[in-house]
Amino acid sequence: DFVTDFKDTADDNGELSMIDSVVATDAPQAILQMAMEKFGADIALASSFSMEDVVCIDMMMEINPRARIFALDTGRLNEETYACAEKIRHKYDCNIEWFFPENDSVQELIRSKGLYSFKESIEERRQCCFIRKVEPLKRALSGLHAWVTGQRREQSNTRSNLQIVEIDAMHNNIAKINPLTFWTAQQVRDYVELRHIPYNTLYDQGYQSIGCSPCTRASALGEDERSGRWWWESAEHKECGLHLTNYAPPA
Repeated sequence: DFVTDFKDTADDNGELSMIDSVVATDAPQAILQMAMEKFGADIALASSFSMEDVVCIDMMMEINPRARIFALDTGRLNEETYACAEKIRHKYDCNIEWFFPENDSVQELIRSKGLYSFKESIEERRQCCFIRKVEPLKRALSGLHAWVTGQRREQSNTRSNLQIVEIDAMHNNIAKINPLTFWTAQQVRDYVELRHIPYNTLYDQGYQSIGCSPCTRASALGEDERSGRWWWESAEHKECGLHLTNYAPPA
């Protein structure tokens, strides 16, 4: 199977590494080519229209113009995110599969706890993320055998142990492909410029990470890339629940 073919060894945590030849090239295109050939229509990219995600979209569309892309509309995205999504859709003539939170769950949350309960505690924030992101992701991944993300190790301490290929135990043990694992932010920007890829203009306003509007802000030069996400929380908690396998080292 894919994981057996692609792994060299599995460490004690069950995390997988790619075969030496792929790791040596540090080529996300090669990783995606192999994964897409293996899984065909059963692999899709999860896109928040971050700069990393549009890089992956460009690479995947070059391999297969009918590559699958899905996105989660939480109901609280920035206008710039929607604008980027539309530019991507038109540039690549691609279909973006949008998934939305269950209306009843959002309605009950807002009616019972107000519009900003996510700022009251980590538990309340995680509940909001679960309703708006985690549950829709579960539906998006239903029936897939693999999914692609734009995560990178350099982004934060919660992603410092990220592997190129992982087993997603939270979603029926499907493969999770992170082709940009070892890329830097500069490599991502260089690729976007070289390929003239539409990107989210929030980056031009000082944003380094893209999420929901009330939970994301611009960050200062030199700060952790995800410092603008849930800035009222400590660094080890800065994941929404989409990537529960990410490792957060002790503070």
